Amino acid sequence: MTEDVPPPDGPEGGAGEGERERIDWRREFAEEARSERPDLARLCLLIGAVADPTVTRHDLDAAEIELDRLAGLLPYATRFTGDWSGELAALLGRHEGFEGVPADYQRLESSLLHEVLRRRRGLPILLSVVWMEVARRAGAPVYGLGLPGHFVVGFGDPADLNLADPFAGGRAMTGADAELLVTSATGEALDRSMLRPAEPGAIVLRVLNNIRAWAAPRPERSDVALWAVELSLLLPSHPARLRYERAELLVQRGEFLKGAAEMEAYARVMDAVDPESATTIRRRAQAARARLN
Repeated sequence: MTEDVPPPDGPEGGAGEGERERIDWRREFAEEARSERPDLARLCLLIGAVADPTVTRHDLDAAEIELDRLAGLLPYATRFTGDWSGELAALLGRHEGFEGVPADYQRLESSLLHEVLRRRRGLPILLSVVWMEVARRAGAPVYGLGLPGHFVVGFGDPADLNLADPFAGGRAMTGADAELLVTSATGEALDRSMLRPAEPGAIVLRVLNNIRAWAAPRPERSDVALWAVELSLLLPSHPARLRYERAELLVQRGEFLKGAAEMEAYARVMDAVDPESATTIRRRAQAARARLN
């Protein structure tokens, strides 16, 4: 079940006083996400601005300039040879040192584009964003491919499966490699539907899902989980259940009345599709209100 509108009181309602700059970043994120042609790099950089209160507009501009600089280092002849995968692996993987290691999964910075550009380390999806944005600026026919458990990039006609793995420094991948990745992650065979190029909104939602997954086992970082959910709710299309997740986080953070009210609002949505779950959610809302006594 998905919806295409923010929660009734808007995700910005979760921000407290003194956070005007962060609220502005959220507004810019919402405007970019709902624009006719959302800019993937800008959306990812705005996530970093919300995550890190020390980030300034100059930092975002510097990150865009770095992407432009990297694109300018690609040989112009690549437009004619078509060896985008090889040239990007040489530039970004070997020369610039963009790659990932297992420890990157334990760092929030690995999901923030400005930090990935600084550290040259990140999760597969963020390293893929770097590749896509550098390649796009250089004129490459590039796309992102969100395989289960791993994100890679492709070039040219998606049917040709000309793929590269930025997490591995740009290792070239075949269709058999992609199938092995999927089988390892899911235990099932590769389905052709998994090979559709990912749209910017879906990529950004997956980045935010990774951030939520990072925060989930860290209850002391429920603030991170909350803003990641709230940014997800600003995307034009998102799972409706995120509204309930936001309500749970509000309760977890001691905002019992607000959390209970959002649970009840979500229960009204669920009445039409799953009355039993709606009843359960209302009981949890009552329990949240009772914690004030």
